[in-house]
Order: sequence, then structure tokens, then C-alpha cells
Amino acid sequence: MKVVVFTLGCKVNSCESQALIRGFNDLGYEVSEELVYADFYVINTCAVTKEAEKKSRQAIARVKKQNSNAKIIVTGCASQRAPKSFLDKDGVTLVTGTSSKEKILEIFNDYGENVYEPEITYHELPIPKTDKCRAFIKVQDGCNNFCSYCIIPYLRGRSRSRNVDSIINEINVLSPLEAVLTAINLSAYNCDGVSLTGLISALNQVNSRIRLGSLEENVVTEEFLIALKDLKDFAPHFHLSLQSGSDKVLKDMRRRYTTTDFLNSVNLIRKYFDNASITTDVIVGYPTETDDDFQKTVDLIKTIRPSLIHLSKYQHRKGAISSSLKEIPHEIMKERSKFLSEIKSEITRLENEELLESYQNALVVEKGSKGGFIAKTDSYIPVII
Repeated sequence: MKVVVFTLGCKVNSCESQALIRGFNDLGYEVSEELVYADFYVINTCAVTKEAEKKSRQAIARVKKQNSNAKIIVTGCASQRAPKSFLDKDGVTLVTGTSSKEKILEIFNDYGENVYEPEITYHELPIPKTDKCRAFIKVQDGCNNFCSYCIIPYLRGRSRSRNVDSIINEINVLSPLEAVLTAINLSAYNCDGVSLTGLISALNQVNSRIRLGSLEENVVTEEFLIALKDLKDFAPHFHLSLQSGSDKVLKDMRRRYTTTDFLNSVNLIRKYFDNASITTDVIVGYPTETDDDFQKTVDLIKTIRPSLIHLSKYQHRKGAISSSLKEIPHEIMKERSKFLSEIKSEITRLENEELLESYQNALVVEKGSKGGFIAKTDSYIPVII
């Protein structure tokens, strides 16, 4: 019997899907990650944007084209948010949410809706299936920040972290060239009094290169950077979420830092890692963003010079605090996004060229391409071999 585990969304979703794949393999099922013909399908959904939810629903239609008689299980953030909307779809036999995904393996033949309340303690999943190049290691789940534009804390629950020994064991069992610490809010890692800095120090026990997922600026301290510097092998890539270059907008977003705090963190990173790649996220068109606020974002981006910017347009999300605000006109949002995108492309090109000039470390090969192989440097720059 064949099972497809199809994933949308973030690296945490991917990590959880790989754990399900390992579980299905152990039960004797043939498993694929592609939407090919199968008897059962598990759709691991995303709700971070409206487009992500739309793609999650469209995945069901794509499944039906492969096998109109297939049984479909829907899980993840989109189904946690609106389970009934998936259960009503033809062919969907089971709907669950973000919690207790391992129970999919136990209730595989059940029918109906099993959306569990978000967990309050970290729950272990099977060790994910992965290759020997890069493994995503989930170390934390949930979020306590409640940023005004975000619904993820309502879907994933409060912050909870994984035991250090369990993390080290998984990395040692998988033994990848590179282990990427993945989480909903990595900076909030805290298990039995061990902070993210303490976890980093403990990872000197593993032989894999360590890479970090997305960080908040408040975690960047001298102690934290020294711990990273002391690792046997660390990929100097720091993804710091900015969202806006305006202090007023950051306050409206309920972000817990100022632009000065953010810039200080960037400068501190570059003090310890002169070859660091710094990437970031920016949301364009938050409801209270004025032309002046947007210009401040542009100016800060030019100052920081990120090697990559994940740029997104603001979207109302039902249930988020900001959904009560009036959206700015779509044309203004589109114009700002296009303007910043052009600046982003030029900065990215210049920064990546500079980082590659003196590059001498090992590359992690990810997949084949028409031109050869796609690989990543330790600063996360894609190159073709």
C-alpha cells in the first residue's frame, strides 16, 4: 500500500512530515513526498498567508486527479484554523490540526475530525527521514509573541521546547553534513532552564555543521555569539526578522524591538563573524504604514545590506489583531513592493558576490539541476556546480 505525505509551508512542517514518513516506513508502507498515485494521502497544510491556505485546499483537488478513490487526511495549520472547510471536501476522511501529528499513525483508518487543542508541553515525533546532506532538527514549537498580523500562536499554541539530549541524539543518529535548528520561534528556546545559548554550547558534542533557523534580534548577545564561535563547525548565516524599518510600525505590529536594537544586533554579528550572511523578512503595506514609514524601511535595508530579503505584502488574517484595521490601497502596496524588490535585487547581488569572493569552505549539495548540482555555501548562498 502506498502513502503520499505532501507538505506545504515552513521548515517545521517539513520536519514533521519527515517524521510521519519515517513512521509510515516503519509500519511497512511505501511512501512518497510527491503528488503521485497512491492509496492514502496526508496533506500537511499551511495558514501563514491566504495564498498558503488556498494552495492547501487546491492540493486536495490535485490529489483527486491522481486517484479519485483515495483516502485523504488533512493536518497542519490551515486545518487547525478551519477544520470544517476541509472535512466538507470530497474524499477527505480525516481532519486533524497542528498538535499530536504522531497520532495520525495511530488513527490512520479513522474517519471524521480529530483537531486536538494546541499542546502545552513539547511532544516528541519519530526521528525524521532525511538524507545525509542536510537535516532539519525541530527544537521548539509554538509562540508567545502574538504579533498583531500573525495567527500562528493561535494555531500552534504557546512556546514549548525540546530536551537537549533528545536533540543531540537525533543529530547523532541522522549524522548529516549539516543540521539546521528549526522552530516556530527559535529564539524562545528554553527547556529545563537551558536557553538557546545553552543549547548551542551543548551542540559541541555533535560533528555536523550547525545552521540556525529564523531568529529574533533579542537573542543576539555577546554570550550567544561566543557560543556560536566556539562550535566545531557553524554556518555563519543569520536570518533576523525585521518586518519594518519604522519604529512606529514595529510598535503597531507588537514587535518587541526598535530599529536601533535591530541595527545593533546586526553590527554585533558582523563584529564576531566578518563573513556572516544576514537575511531578513519585510512586510510591505501594514495598515498603519505611511510613505514616510516605508522610506524608513528602505533606508534601513540599504544600511543593513542583507544578502537576501523575504519580501511579502501585508494580508488581513481573520483572527489576527490587525484584521480590524483598514487596509491601505492595493496599488500603493504593489508600488512599494515593486520599489523595494528592485533595491533588494541589487543589494543581494552585491552582497553575495562579496561573500563568494573569498569562499573556501565545504559546500552542501542539495539536488541536481540541468546545469549540474545546486549547492549552498555556509552563508546560504546558492551556487551551481
